[in-house]
Amino acid sequence: MSDSTLAPDIDQALYALSPEGRKLLFTEAKTAYDFSDKPVGDDRLRAIYELFKWAPTSANINPLRILFVRTEEGKQRLLPGVAQPNQEQTASAPVTAVLAADTRYPEYVPFLAPSNPQLQQMLEANQELRESHMDFNAVLQAGYFVLAVRAAGLAAGPMKGFNAEAVDKEFFPDGRWRSLLLVNIGYPSPEAFRDRLPRPSYEQAVQLV
Repeated sequence: MSDSTLAPDIDQALYALSPEGRKLLFTEAKTAYDFSDKPVGDDRLRAIYELFKWAPTSANINPLRILFVRTEEGKQRLLPGVAQPNQEQTASAPVTAVLAADTRYPEYVPFLAPSNPQLQQMLEANQELRESHMDFNAVLQAGYFVLAVRAAGLAAGPMKGFNAEAVDKEFFPDGRWRSLLLVNIGYPSPEAFRDRLPRPSYEQAVQLV
């Protein structure tokens, strides 16, 4: 089976992932801007987490936390913190995931990285190191999360257009979780997707030495 989205000189046998899998996750996947009213069940949300949690991070640090906003009450609390151009698409989504970084993630390090017994102490003693690991790994995990949503058969609409301070005040008042990204999740409506925009070519983006 051919995949017209790949360069014509690329050998299909070089890919372990099937053409269908590549389309689902990458080549045909698009950001969703509108959703059907079909609900997303608990089993589907758990499937997203159980898949994305296995992706690699630095030192196996996993600071990303998820708040699934799916009730009408929850959406009414969330929408005032969403930028006006993004409110309509967020309102249409059955679920919006608030992806947040756990600022006290080092307490889990002994369990997550038992081979490095000094790591928790190092992180707790050095704020710059602690926040650097948190920011890098949380953003890395956010990318994995979007792929996991697609792999679970749903459409994803990641957004940075929101007031993180307002969302944190509303949902995370103790300050432990710090929101990074909103991801609208659901089944796409017929008007969900826009035309694909270009990407840099291999020659533009890659150097070999």
